[in-house]
Amino acid sequence: MSHYPTPPLERIHQGKVRDIYAVDEERLLIVASDRLSAFDVVLPDVIEGKGEILTRISNFWFERFKATVPNHIVARGPIVAGEHSELFEVLSKLFNDSALAAALAPRSMLTKRLHPLPIEAIVRGYITGSGWLDYQKTGAISGIELPSGLKQAQALPEPIFTPSTKADVGDHDQNIDFDAMQERLGAALAIQVRDVSLSIYQQASAFARERGILIADTKFEFGTDGQGHLYLIDEVLTPDSSRFWPMESWTIGTSPPSFDKQFVRDYLETLDWDKTAPGPRLPAEVIEQTKARYEEAAERLLPPA
Repeated sequence: MSHYPTPPLERIHQGKVRDIYAVDEERLLIVASDRLSAFDVVLPDVIEGKGEILTRISNFWFERFKATVPNHIVARGPIVAGEHSELFEVLSKLFNDSALAAALAPRSMLTKRLHPLPIEAIVRGYITGSGWLDYQKTGAISGIELPSGLKQAQALPEPIFTPSTKADVGDHDQNIDFDAMQERLGAALAIQVRDVSLSIYQQASAFARERGILIADTKFEFGTDGQGHLYLIDEVLTPDSSRFWPMESWTIGTSPPSFDKQFVRDYLETLDWDKTAPGPRLPAEVIEQTKARYEEAAERLLPPA
C-alpha cells in the first residue's frame, strides 16, 4: 500500500513508513507514505497527510543541522506547506509530468546513495518507554548506570546515548551497549556517531523547548559514502522518530500526553494484541486525534507560512 501516486521508478526498498526508489547510480527518491507503525508493526490504517508532515519537519532539521553534520539531501521539498520547492522542479523534469511532481514533492526527498549504518542512534533526555522499564529492572539503560530514585518522565542528569540494532520490517530492534556498537562500526565511527547524535539532540531540545515541546528521546540514522564520510539520513526529529511532550502537560511520575504516535501506542496497549502482524484497525477518533497531534507538532516547530 503506497497511498501516493507511484513514481515511474524501480522501488528497491519498502520500510515501515518510507519507500525508496532508484533514480540512477548516485541518487535515490525517498517517499514518506501515510502508513503508521507501532511496536514495529505496520498498522492497516493510515494517517492522511502524515507523510507530508514528516517530510517537512525532517527538511527543517536537515537544513538547520547541515553545519553540524552533512546530510543525504540532494534536492528537498517544502518546509512550509505550499512553498515552491527545488524538488518539484527536479521531479517535473525527471518525470516530464508536473502533476505527478506536485503530488510527490511534498512527501519526498531526492538523496545521495549511501551505505546505511546497521544501528539506530538513540538519544534519551528523559526516562520513559523501554528505558524506564530497563531502569526499573537494572538501574541502568543500555549498560549506562543511572542515579537511584529516578521517576518516570524525569529529566536525566544529562542526555545519554543508547544505540540499538536496526531490525527488518516486522522484527524488533534490540538495545545494545556502546561497546557492542564499537564492535559493529569500529571505535572511531562509533564515537563520531555518538558525539554528533548528542550534539544534535541538545541543540534541537533547546530549540523545541522555546516552542513548548520537550523532546523526551529520539533516534537518528546515519550512512557513509565510498570515502567513509558520515551523513545524517532518513528522517530527523519527527513525531515518528521521537517522543514530543507538551511542556504544559509534563508531570514527573506519569507518562505525559504527546504530539507523537505514543497516543496510538497507548491505545494499542489497552487491546488484547500480541504486538505481532497483522496489526489491529484503529477507531476513527484515534486516527483523527493522532493526525491533530502531528499537525500541532509541525505548527509549533516550523516557521509560519
